[in-house]
Amino acid sequence: MDITSVENFYQQIAFGSEAELQALLPKGINKEIGHFNVFSQDDLRERLKQKSGMPYNRRAYYKISLICGRNRAEYADRVIDIDKSALLFATPKVPYHYIPLDANGSGGYFCIFTDEFLLQAKSGVVLDELPIFKPGGYPIFELTDNDTADIAYIFRKMAKEITSDYAHKYDLLRNYVVELIHYGQKLQPATSLYPTHTASARVSSLFIELLERQFPIESPQQQLSLRTAKDYADRLAIHVNHLNKVLKEHTGKTTTAIISSRIAQEAKILLKQTDWNVSEIAYSLGFDEVAHFSNFFKKQTTLSPVAFRA
Repeated sequence: MDITSVENFYQQIAFGSEAELQALLPKGINKEIGHFNVFSQDDLRERLKQKSGMPYNRRAYYKISLICGRNRAEYADRVIDIDKSALLFATPKVPYHYIPLDANGSGGYFCIFTDEFLLQAKSGVVLDELPIFKPGGYPIFELTDNDTADIAYIFRKMAKEITSDYAHKYDLLRNYVVELIHYGQKLQPATSLYPTHTASARVSSLFIELLERQFPIESPQQQLSLRTAKDYADRLAIHVNHLNKVLKEHTGKTTTAIISSRIAQEAKILLKQTDWNVSEIAYSLGFDEVAHFSNFFKKQTTLSPVAFRA
């Protein structure tokens, strides 16, 4: 099964020209850590009339959708018929698709975002620990008229804000995303909000806590104390192979990949939000040589640190 990246998503809904593609991108998103955008369902439906539709596959981003009207949701191994309106939470871990059953559509909205956009340091949430984004859950909720109106209002605020010139609009948009997440969690059955933690889930949770505790980097003199998978395994008093197995089961990623992704996220923040030179940033993130940091950053982002900062 293919994985649709953010770039693939835009190529699927754009009409082909580079100008059209750029017009779909939010203003100032290149200066932001991570990606976010919001759309109306009717606009997407109109675009896809000229194409073959969105494939049923995994997305490399998160998506929250307000689906209005009659639809059929295909989520994991379930097919769910929606008669009126529903709120759908989609994660990169699980493939999904939905099919509009009303020929002319009935409104609705959706937003897409990457895990980088909703960093715990900026949002206060850890996406993969939220019940609504856990595989095996039931993250589609049928809504009352009042719920639909409340959620549509949040999406309209997003759509208005993303075109504004407000300097801190992406911080405000993060708050709107978190508001939608909490709205969805309130719709969850109480039993699913407090799952019993297995030993492996606890190891995964402790690893994430240990990783996040090292950030943010607040001065060039501060340096990461835990840098490798073995460093974390030793601190947790478990074998590195066991840590890797647990994280692979819970996140689909290796320990090294998670650590590297988080270091790259912090590097982006430091490059955009401080005036430290690249050597200082490299040192604080545990790299003895600037060249090693530059190679690492380019591998993670396809850009050099200097090019990303520009």
